[in-house]
Amino acid sequence: MVRSAGIVSIAVATSRVTGLVREILLAAMFGAGAVFDAFRIAFTIPNLTRDLFAEGALSAAFVPVFTRYLSSKPPEEARVLANLVATSLIVIVGAFCLLGIVLSPQLVALVAPGFKETPGKYELAVTLTRVMFPFLLLVALSAQAMGILNACNQFGVPAISSTFYNIGSVVAGLFLGKVVGPTIGLSPIAGMAYGVVIGGAMQLLWQVPSLHRAGFRFRPKLDWSHPGLRQIFALMGPAILGNAAVQINVTVNNNFASRLEDPNGPVSWLGYAFRFMQLPLGIFGVAIASATLPSISRSAAAQNFNEFRETLSRSLGLVFALTIPSAVGLAVLGDSIVGAVYQMGEFTAADTHQTARALACYAFGLVGYSAAKVLNPAFYALHDSRTPMLVSFASIAVNLLTVTALLNLAHLGHEGLALSTSAVAVVSSIALFIIMRNRVGGIYGRNLWRTFLRVSFASALMGAVVWCSTTYLGRPLGTSKLARVADLAVSIPLGMAVLYAAYKALRITELDSAIGGIAGPLQRALPFLRARISKQ
Repeated sequence: MVRSAGIVSIAVATSRVTGLVREILLAAMFGAGAVFDAFRIAFTIPNLTRDLFAEGALSAAFVPVFTRYLSSKPPEEARVLANLVATSLIVIVGAFCLLGIVLSPQLVALVAPGFKETPGKYELAVTLTRVMFPFLLLVALSAQAMGILNACNQFGVPAISSTFYNIGSVVAGLFLGKVVGPTIGLSPIAGMAYGVVIGGAMQLLWQVPSLHRAGFRFRPKLDWSHPGLRQIFALMGPAILGNAAVQINVTVNNNFASRLEDPNGPVSWLGYAFRFMQLPLGIFGVAIASATLPSISRSAAAQNFNEFRETLSRSLGLVFALTIPSAVGLAVLGDSIVGAVYQMGEFTAADTHQTARALACYAFGLVGYSAAKVLNPAFYALHDSRTPMLVSFASIAVNLLTVTALLNLAHLGHEGLALSTSAVAVVSSIALFIIMRNRVGGIYGRNLWRTFLRVSFASALMGAVVWCSTTYLGRPLGTSKLARVADLAVSIPLGMAVLYAAYKALRITELDSAIGGIAGPLQRALPFLRARISKQ
């Protein structure tokens, strides 16, 4: 499991870096003004439904059932199930995309009512939403392809598929918006919207050869009475409702953000900040969850709950060891990180500071986000989609209470929205952990608690050293982009050295597991690379 997580981590790191390059280009071109706010909301609407139908509910429901078919039934039955699911997605999600295109004005008004107060902002968001809605169908099919390959113990190809989305969306977007756009009357931001759809197609097509090699070829087939398909739909029902609760929280927060006093920044500041969260969340949280789900699904199918508990406990320990120091680093070095990456062109020093404030608040919830990524699929492996759904619905109340308190009582702006999102993630992950512990008779809680305390102490020590470094060495250099880079060049290696020494002194064994999980795939790749180079 750790080795598979290492493979996914390397692939996801590549994807996140290319995604960051994409965000840098967008920040330089459009900054954090009204135009990019409209793009953010327009992308958020199909993206919300993507989490609802594709990467969220579909993956969680599909992988456990499909894994059971692979391990206990003839291969042909697994291939039939894969074709049934793909055809169902084309019919259902395709119809939903058409409905979304028609209802885009109402959706934008629901998500960002404050846009109507700025001339042209609402209309631009509606147009971009209609352009990007087909992205939902492409990413749903891509999520199913990822589930098939993961169930076949192939993790690298699906994990790196989003790299092709990032590259495709940028190249196609720049070509359409900058090269072709002036000739055909297409604006640069509209070109980037069409690029999103093209990038989604590339993400799907990248996985098709691996599917063929694994014996899966798409053949349109519909049979609504098929037991496997019905079981997936039965699991997806509560999963969709549970994800709907999460999307309600996102919609509520975007609604509040669009009404904040500054009309030309909060949505973009939050979006840029959350992009930084995606790096450790993807490399650690998503990677560990992707590697864990097939393993615990097989354990659950075999009724081997000792192995189930051990795998889940090991996964959560890795989450703590990797995400707690990441959260501390993002909070302490936020200004320098954001400035070094985004501060150029239309993205000013003021945007850097506001984005860094949101990032510090998001960082508080990183551990909760990552733990939930591991815990939620564990319930689906036990064929229990009801519990995550109920926890998600309870999170709506938590979000409303924290948003109201932080905006109206504490008088926080966009930082309050980020902090409320983090609070929801932490509370939800704790609730899921307690319920799972009671369900399976323990998850080695004492060992996890010791790991949590040791990692927190080591991370606090690292944070204190890094704070001193950035305060007394970095800040005197100024706020220019070069000064930010110089600060990171000193503070990050220093922080990593302190953290490594503290982990070794405190005997945090998850460090060795993490290093082995990442180094193993690289070591296996080196002989192959040497052989290719020698042939050339």
